[in-house]
Amino acid sequence: MGVALVAIAVLAGSGEAVAAPGTGSDSGSAGSSVLGSSDTGSAGGSSDSGSVTSGSTMPEWGRDDPGPIPPLRDDIVTPAIVSEKFTSEKVARFLIASPALRREVGVDVLLPADGSVPRPTLYMLEGVDAGESQSGWMFMADAPGFFADKNTNVVLTNGGVASLYTDWDKRDPKIGLHKWETFITKELPPLINARLKTNGVNAIAGNSMGAQGAMMLAHRHPDLYRGIAVFSGCYSTTDDVGRLSTQVTVSSRGGDPANLWGVPGGPEWAAHDTVRHAEALRGKPIYMSVATGIAGRYEGPGTDAERIVVGGAIEASANQCTKRLDRKLRELGIPATVDYEPTGVHAWAYWKDQLPKAWPTLRQALGL
Repeated sequence: MGVALVAIAVLAGSGEAVAAPGTGSDSGSAGSSVLGSSDTGSAGGSSDSGSVTSGSTMPEWGRDDPGPIPPLRDDIVTPAIVSEKFTSEKVARFLIASPALRREVGVDVLLPADGSVPRPTLYMLEGVDAGESQSGWMFMADAPGFFADKNTNVVLTNGGVASLYTDWDKRDPKIGLHKWETFITKELPPLINARLKTNGVNAIAGNSMGAQGAMMLAHRHPDLYRGIAVFSGCYSTTDDVGRLSTQVTVSSRGGDPANLWGVPGGPEWAAHDTVRHAEALRGKPIYMSVATGIAGRYEGPGTDAERIVVGGAIEASANQCTKRLDRKLRELGIPATVDYEPTGVHAWAYWKDQLPKAWPTLRQALGL
């Protein structure tokens, strides 16, 4: 239960409530994220210059090990697919040489059921503990099985622990070099389009930290993505809750938020705030889902208490974050499909259930 106590310790001085990272997944902490739960103000949080400062980070004793930092290379100057490994006719893993990330990055690739004509591409992101060897969507949510009869390419990124899938100002000594926005939006799509039979239509989806990342990339690159599906995320960065959520997410794996976007609340923080930039989502099919944090159908008498307590708190916080963006979209008259589940914690089992529910929105965005 020590992880749950981190939330109290971190926020004792700020007056805000936020969930701590921990067992937001079906096994261990994979896919978990840190999310704010306050729901004040018309667009979220209490202010843009409130009590949250660069010191509002996860205490060292409450941090999880991010794993080894991938070694960097100075000889990668051109993006390229350097290897392909097919495990079946429709499932592969590519290694991408990335000048932005200065290393080779894995992506899982699912091919369309019918590849006889050019098909659209769905990009998928995941949570704070994103693994280097395979996307959690592959083994925790059976993405290969779900997409087997779908006529879309699916590209699932590997790696990016605590990165928010954004470009950081500085290399971090604990969690490494993060230039994920450049990789995902500039380096990767041309390679995928050149290698696969694509038609130039893209959508993006993500869970937990990947939900925030997907929304940020969508509002910052509106011409690249036709639609978005997100599950259990937080979508602000400049109000007190969003800023604190972002800082604790980064620091929960040992990262220093000072290396992210400069001074918290500054121009780059505002530039990554989807609630502030919701107008950029106009015209795109949008799907959002979240539960309440109340133990649901996948929690029973034998369930680990930390999953229920911490995973429940994280999901309850995501619920309030989702309501914040939902409210902003409604104020702007931007339609979105939002599924508020009555029970459920922050766990892969629920995100797996959300894929079929999100598919009609994604299918529309992909033009299928």
